[in-house]
Amino acid sequence: MATVEIGSGEEEALDPQDLLALALEAGHAAGSVLLEKLGAPLQVGFKDAHNNLVTDADTSSEALIAGMIRARYPDHRILAEEGTTGAETSSYRWIIDPIDGTTNFAHAVPAFAVSIAVERRGILQAGVVYNPASGELFAAAHGHGATLNGRPIRVTSIEKPESALIGCGAITFIHKHRRIKAARIFWRITQGCRTTGAAALDLCYVACGRFELFCGPSLSAWDIAAGALIVQEAGGQVTDFDGNPHKLDRRDILASNAALHPWALAVLRGKVKGGPSMSTIVRSVVKHWILREPGDKPKGAQAPPE
Repeated sequence: MATVEIGSGEEEALDPQDLLALALEAGHAAGSVLLEKLGAPLQVGFKDAHNNLVTDADTSSEALIAGMIRARYPDHRILAEEGTTGAETSSYRWIIDPIDGTTNFAHAVPAFAVSIAVERRGILQAGVVYNPASGELFAAAHGHGATLNGRPIRVTSIEKPESALIGCGAITFIHKHRRIKAARIFWRITQGCRTTGAAALDLCYVACGRFELFCGPSLSAWDIAAGALIVQEAGGQVTDFDGNPHKLDRRDILASNAALHPWALAVLRGKVKGGPSMSTIVRSVVKHWILREPGDKPKGAQAPPE
């Protein structure tokens, strides 16, 4: 194997597939812990806001993953959501989210995942996103493609926004001192917007062709590292909102099937105008679906046969 200088010593360049093997092993182990705790009483705490939760399942999952990494690669660095760290002497860094979608997990909503990635000098080497509730395991190794439960996956080839489904949960956000109302455009032009409540899963949904696009304005490295690699290895494109190749220190991320990427960047830059306001959308929903008398049908619906 090739070697690289790290301080006064040398470090072997590791095969991404070997790194993936450990990520898979750790992901499965952590997933088993989460399944045992899913729906059971949890110790729930709060970080910086009432909707930023941390549970004893988060800390248990993270400790298990970090322990498995340290046992195999004691010199590797670790960046984890709940604060676990590793050594500082390696060019390899593991990026861990023990539960992406903690709020879902705390409410027993089966849309959450263990996310484990490893990067070397800014290049993602391997990534695993595992939802133990659904049994879906997404994985990728640099240069070896992406899989779902062992089967290769690819992004879609859809080129028209009108045929696309978007993973976008933010209504408006601030980017470079500009208020961007991207969701309004996405809602008007595409077939709709969805979010699982877990960015890692949303990214994997782009990778396997369920979504054509994912837009996240304010995410941390552990939310997106594994999913970003899986999208890239599935043939997709991942950038920041300025169109530059995504870096893990950027909090904004745009992932797509590549064909729709230029259009999505134009939306984020404010070059695509139009779309009803959110208040108009809400009023329409209320008028046609909520404030109806029993037996009424929404506008345009066909009456049932006699």
